[in-house]
Amino acid sequence: MFRFAQPEYFYLLLVVPLLVGVYWLTNRRSHQRLRRFGNPALLLSLVPNRSAHRRWIKFSLLLGCVMALVAMIARPQTGLKEVEETKKGIEIAFLIDVSNSMLATDANPNRLERAKLLVNTLIDRLPNDKIALGVFAGEAYPQLPMTTDHAAAKLFLDALSTDMVTLQGTNIAAAIEVGMSSFSEQNKGGKALVIITDGENHEAGAQEAAEQAAKSGVNVYVLGIGTEKGGVIPTEQGPLKDENGQVVTTSLNIKAAQDLAKAGKGLYISVDNSMTAGEQLETAFRSLKQSASSTLYAEYAEQFTAFGCLALLLLIVEFALSETQSTWLNKFNLFERRPLTSKGKQL
Repeated sequence: MFRFAQPEYFYLLLVVPLLVGVYWLTNRRSHQRLRRFGNPALLLSLVPNRSAHRRWIKFSLLLGCVMALVAMIARPQTGLKEVEETKKGIEIAFLIDVSNSMLATDANPNRLERAKLLVNTLIDRLPNDKIALGVFAGEAYPQLPMTTDHAAAKLFLDALSTDMVTLQGTNIAAAIEVGMSSFSEQNKGGKALVIITDGENHEAGAQEAAEQAAKSGVNVYVLGIGTEKGGVIPTEQGPLKDENGQVVTTSLNIKAAQDLAKAGKGLYISVDNSMTAGEQLETAFRSLKQSASSTLYAEYAEQFTAFGCLALLLLIVEFALSETQSTWLNKFNLFERRPLTSKGKQL
């Protein structure tokens, strides 16, 4: 099977008719200027080695070179071949709090967007690790199963919002349960469950769930996002208010987050507006046992070198071909000029 991976580059071929038009117009004007000095056929007979055909041949070679280069950058590909890729890494499940309190602006620009930026950066720095993604508020839901497709992980991550979970609250126990279900049983390497939250847990059983995860060989890491001073939750009508009309302030519960990480035999890390939290978490991941995993996939074989070589060959031939006839080619009568009639026309 033959295909072009990026056929949109063929729009560049629209320049070919333009080049032909410019070349034809230039030659026409040159011919008109030549007529001012006499009959063009008679004038050309004064330079018998000059070949009008070679100019067109050289121009055609240049056009062929341009078309070959366009085909090259369009990435021609043939066939499908199976490729097995082996990587050593760990499995990481990110569970992100999407409750309304994550809209607080005590992190820049808000807690949720800061969490998404942090995970996005981590994904780039963990190319060999498998990633799973889930969200939680009053309930928890998986978003992406364990995968090495980091591009897909980023797409799901970018789509996260506080509208994804209808039931409000912060049910960390349910988040741990969803995270645990994303790990593969046959993997004997390190497993990390990362909970990104402001620590305002509204349901019981979080520490028990973290302890059970640790017994199963999964380290629970908690990233606390926000500040102890807290911040307001912006809405379209202004800051969120309670039933008494008082502005609601949400703050980071560091103690609860630390206790959760301790129960899960992991690490608590406070997230600020720098990348320090990501660096600390990456260092912690490197201490976990890595296991090899193989991925079998099919890919096309790139064939751009063939078109590149063709473009180079055409360019070399064009450069080597002169506009005058070569005496050693005359014996082959390739560019033989026919004799002129009395009216200056070729027979």
